[in-house]
Amino acid sequence: MDKRTILLVVSFFLLIIVGMFVFAYLKRAEMVQTPVVETPVEEEVVLYPGITRIDAKHYIIDGEHTFAGELVLPTPCDLLEVDTTVRESYPEQIVLNFNVINNSEMCAQVMTTQRFITESVAASPEATVTATFMGRVVELNLIPAAPGERPEEFELFIKG
Repeated sequence: MDKRTILLVVSFFLLIIVGMFVFAYLKRAEMVQTPVVETPVEEEVVLYPGITRIDAKHYIIDGEHTFAGELVLPTPCDLLEVDTTVRESYPEQIVLNFNVINNSEMCAQVMTTQRFITESVAASPEATVTATFMGRVVELNLIPAAPGERPEEFELFIKG
């Protein structure tokens, strides 16, 4: 082989090696410049996490269901509101939707008992009853009312 061919082959290999190093450098620089965007995981805020069960007395008078009970809320500024929904099926499904309204900026942190009495709703005695509190499902402990008891005379004594 003559000198020119050897020089051409060696320079060609050197050019390939330099090209590989330049390519690796550019790729490394590209990885450093591209920031990895991490999407923050939003934590679900649960209001009133201590309320997982609601105790209520269940009155069935002339085919109408009424519920009365009480909940312990963290402040006296928390006002308890309950909505009753009847889903048409057989047996009917009665859903008690509990919400808390608090428009105050500052309020003393004193545990306060809030009583509730629902509006009477017509449903069969076999109707199933469930409850939601601030949009989440909670356990509902229903205590049947004694014969002759009226919702207006509600008293709830639960040992526990």
